[in-house]
Amino acid sequence: MRSYDLSPLYRSTVGFDRLFSLLDQATGAEPAPTYPPYNIERTGENSYRITVAVAGFAENELSLESRENTLTIKGSKEQRAEGDVRSEVLYQGIAARAFERRFSLADHVQVTGASLENGLLHVDLVREIPEAQKPRQIPIGKAGGPRVVESKAA
Repeated sequence: MRSYDLSPLYRSTVGFDRLFSLLDQATGAEPAPTYPPYNIERTGENSYRITVAVAGFAENELSLESRENTLTIKGSKEQRAEGDVRSEVLYQGIAARAFERRFSLADHVQVTGASLENGLLHVDLVREIPEAQKPRQIPIGKAGGPRVVESKAA
């Protein structure tokens, strides 16, 4: 894979360090994890859903954490006690190994809920832009002084 020199951008920008670190990670040599498989869907104009295939995991074996624009989903199976003689697995084709999957969230994207059904973990997200950051129309007026007119929310 090619490597890119981003040092000229570091010298002329302020506040984009998170973006540059994401670019550095994306161009890294380590392969992206493939377990567990997942989907990212857009369910509305400002709503999203992440669906992770977690077959074989119970609710108490999964954890979700949202911190500083990062959503982390972890899963770990409970170990059987040594005296537990339920059954002997002859072939294990269903992966039940521990995992940790991280998703980078854009600014103002919040997790609104999660549900587990039929071996799929659904995490619902919504982007809520604060009123102060929504675009406003500023009319050009006469010499009576500046006026700001709020735009109507759609």
